[in-house]
Amino acid sequence: MNSTSPTAAPRVALVLPARNEEEPLPLVLGEVPEGRVDVIVVCDNGSTDRTAEVARRAGAVVVSEPTPGYGRACLAGLDFLFGRGPDAGLSPPLGEGDIVCFLDADHSDYPEELPLLVDPLLEGRADFVIGSRVLGGADMSALLPQAWFGNRLACFLMRALFGARYTDLGPFRALTVAALRTLEMGDKDFGWTIEMQLKAHAHRLRVLEVPVRYRPRIGHSKITGTVSGSLRAGAKILGWIFAWRLKTWFSAPGERPRGSDSRSR
Repeated sequence: MNSTSPTAAPRVALVLPARNEEEPLPLVLGEVPEGRVDVIVVCDNGSTDRTAEVARRAGAVVVSEPTPGYGRACLAGLDFLFGRGPDAGLSPPLGEGDIVCFLDADHSDYPEELPLLVDPLLEGRADFVIGSRVLGGADMSALLPQAWFGNRLACFLMRALFGARYTDLGPFRALTVAALRTLEMGDKDFGWTIEMQLKAHAHRLRVLEVPVRYRPRIGHSKITGTVSGSLRAGAKILGWIFAWRLKTWFSAPGERPRGSDSRSR
C-alpha cells in the first residue's frame, strides 16, 4: 500500500553511505538545503571512528551495516526507509510517490545542488536523475586517474553495447520509490551505480542527467584510493556490463533481464 496519499506532497529521503567519514560528515549534513529533505539516513558501514556519533549529533538517523560494501550500506538505508530490517524502520514507510536521493559522505559533491536532482522528479519530468560531473564541467582531476578512466570506459561500453547514453557513474542521484522498486537493486559493493543505470535503461525509465559540480574529497577514498581497491571496483563494474550483455542475449524476446539477489522491493 502506498503510504503517501494522492494529495500529500512526496517525501524526500537522503541516504548517505559512510565509512570513517567523521571529518567531512558535519560539512555535508550542514550543506543539505533546509526544508528540502524529510529524513536523512547515514548508513554506518563498519566505521572505526566517530561517524555514527557525528551523524546523530547532526540530526540524522543512523543505521548500521557492519560488513563493508557500498551497495550493502545503500541497501541498509533502503531497508530502514521501507520499514524493514534490523533497525527500527521509518514509520510510515516511504510510498511509491516518494523520492530517495543518494549522496556520498566525503564532501566531494555539493549537497546544496540537491534541488537540481529532486525537482525534475517532483515535476514528473523524470523517474531517475543522475548528477553528472561531466556535464557540469567539473574538474575531473579531483578524481584519481584510475577512477576517471574507469568512469569513461564504463560509459563508453554502456553506449556501445546497449545504446545507453550516460556521461557519468556519479554517486549523486535521485529516483522515485516506484522506479527504485522496479530496478530491484541487489549489488552489495562496487557495482551499485552501474547496476542502477543498466537496469534503468533496460526498464526504459525516464532518465535525466543534470550538471553538478565536483571537488576533491576529504580524507582517503575507500574504493579508488588504492591500486587493489581500484582494480576490484573496475573488475566489478566491467563484470556487471558484460554479464548484463549476456543476459540480454539469452533473454526471451521482449523480456527485460533481471538481476539476482534483489532486495529493494
